[in-house]
Amino acid sequence: MDEIDRKLLNIIQSDFPIAQRPYEILGNRLGISAQEALARVGALIESGIVRRIGPSFDSQRLGHVSALVAAKVPTEYLEQVAAVVSSYPQVTHNYGRDCEYNLWFTLICENQEQLERVLQEIKHKAGIEEMACLPAKRVFKIQVDFAL
Repeated sequence: MDEIDRKLLNIIQSDFPIAQRPYEILGNRLGISAQEALARVGALIESGIVRRIGPSFDSQRLGHVSALVAAKVPTEYLEQVAAVVSSYPQVTHNYGRDCEYNLWFTLICENQEQLERVLQEIKHKAGIEEMACLPAKRVFKIQVDFAL
């Protein structure tokens, strides 16, 4: 990663241009061509440094429900179970922890019934015996940018 990549990452974290030609705008801001800006973003995605570029919605304001879910998973099956959990589009985050409940994920659904149905599907499909669902009561959103 060079200085242009760092500047590019600083921009796209929270100021990605919403325009017909966003890479042209990015290129102009960085002093490079639109093609190079696009290629650099593609390389950052390919390398895994950037996971995704897309909007972040306030799901509560859209009328959705969310929950933080913790599951007890035998350590030797953690990767397999995490893959099942991650296959659901309603799952936004999924990570392992070193504790009794060692797999945690966030789930956002259109309504409570869908949330309960998806949880039961995941539990059955992944073979999870014990799971704790912690529904969101109040959401605290913070803006996180990583200065590079």
